[in-house]
Amino acid sequence: MARQLFLLQLAVILITAVVGSVLVYRHAEQTSEDDASRNVLATASLVAQLPQVRETLTRPPQNANGALQLIADATQQASPDVDEHVVIIDSQYTRLTSPTPSGVGTRYEGDLTAELQGQTVLDRWEDNPSEPRMRARVPVYGIQGDIVGVAEVSSHSQIALAFSRQLPGLLGVFGSALAAVGLGSFFVNQRLKSQTHGLGPEEITAMYEHHDAVLHAMREGLVVVDPAGRMILANDEARRLLLLGSAFHGQHVRDLEIPGSLRELLESGRTVTDEIHLTRDRTLLVNQLPVYRKGRLLGTATTLRDHTELQALTGELDSIRGFAEALRAQAHESANRLHTVVMLIELGKAEEAVTLGTAELQAAQQLADQIVGAVHEPALAALLLGKLAVAHEKGVELFITPDTVVDAVAIETRDLVTLVGNLVDNALDAALAGPAPRRVVFTARQDGDALVIRVADSGPGLDPEHTQQAFTRGWSTKATDRLHGRGLGLALVGQVVHRYSGTIDVSNEGGAVFTVLLPHVAAPDTTAPSEFA
Repeated sequence: MARQLFLLQLAVILITAVVGSVLVYRHAEQTSEDDASRNVLATASLVAQLPQVRETLTRPPQNANGALQLIADATQQASPDVDEHVVIIDSQYTRLTSPTPSGVGTRYEGDLTAELQGQTVLDRWEDNPSEPRMRARVPVYGIQGDIVGVAEVSSHSQIALAFSRQLPGLLGVFGSALAAVGLGSFFVNQRLKSQTHGLGPEEITAMYEHHDAVLHAMREGLVVVDPAGRMILANDEARRLLLLGSAFHGQHVRDLEIPGSLRELLESGRTVTDEIHLTRDRTLLVNQLPVYRKGRLLGTATTLRDHTELQALTGELDSIRGFAEALRAQAHESANRLHTVVMLIELGKAEEAVTLGTAELQAAQQLADQIVGAVHEPALAALLLGKLAVAHEKGVELFITPDTVVDAVAIETRDLVTLVGNLVDNALDAALAGPAPRRVVFTARQDGDALVIRVADSGPGLDPEHTQQAFTRGWSTKATDRLHGRGLGLALVGQVVHRYSGTIDVSNEGGAVFTVLLPHVAAPDTTAPSEFA
């Protein structure tokens, strides 16, 4: 690129040099003609006013030609700028002096009418186009004041001399310009090399095409923000995950419609590793690193991975782990009850053994029948049965109100599990933090085509100042080892509620009460039989 720039500038300088030379030559030509005109006019006027010339032409002596020739030769020698000749002509057109002896006494071929009438004539005589001559003819007045002859002086225009005088300066200017261009191109080349790491245009083009192809093919979102907080790059996946339009380039992060936690992260430029952030309908795993080169901050590079599916699976895995723990506890209790029944039979107390063996089974079956009969959504029914086991193990009573009735709803099973599972889990944890008796009350019912879910606990309640903050990522009142991290439960609940254009209300009635309203989610057909019937 620098070489091409140098050649371009060199061509411009050469063109300028040619044009400048022509202009300088024209100027030298004009200057030379002006100088020659002044010189010949001054010399001719001087010769015409010499007393010896006037007197000789008025009263010619016997050797008039010789006397005038001496004057002409002396004048020419005294005027170094006059390089041709001085000719004195009488009123009869006879040359009285001439540069060559053979010309003396010959007739002058030109027209002297104007000069013999008292006019001074200055003209340009091109006997040789490359060396034009300037010629001045001045009338010579006699002693009595009459015109007795003409003094003619001619001289070549010293164009070449004038041009040669200006040529060194011209060459100096163009030489300096050429040196400046060469030096400038050298420094530009060095700077370009440092900025492009020694890569040429073809290599840069190839690298751009390869990088552009990689950015488009990446399954991971990539966002680059400069030190001023302006977004300068976002690949296709990042634009999809963040719902960015096409006019993001160069805009400040705070002016883009990006979820609050992600906007704060991109603005801060801090380093994060595998940090969970929530958008309206996605769970993103975010990594961010500042980028430095030679100690200078170039900006931050942020990668985004869509963990929505993985997060849902993780939540389900948490639930399954809870179910497994509940089954383990139940198996332990069942073993204890079985040993007791066996011992009662060995002791001959068969009636007491039957009563003990069937009491727990009847209570569990009655509760299962209640849930399955009221909740026709299989996933929700299974989730509640599992949470009952978890609550029993933790020593918390999970009470499902008699008015709980849920038919089929137009909610994705995964979203329903996320919503109810996190609300119940948070309520159980809150109840454990409160005094006995520890209790969680769950209600789910349909109001027209809307679904209302209410979860209340006997815990310490939620500070009203923290109500909005509770639904942001990372906020929690407890430490947890759940697989999906700390402070995500209520944030995921808020994400689901927002996705279905619902509302969530938080109040305190002897503990925290969460009431969720999801409008327009009733399925068209509510008569489908339950799989648990």
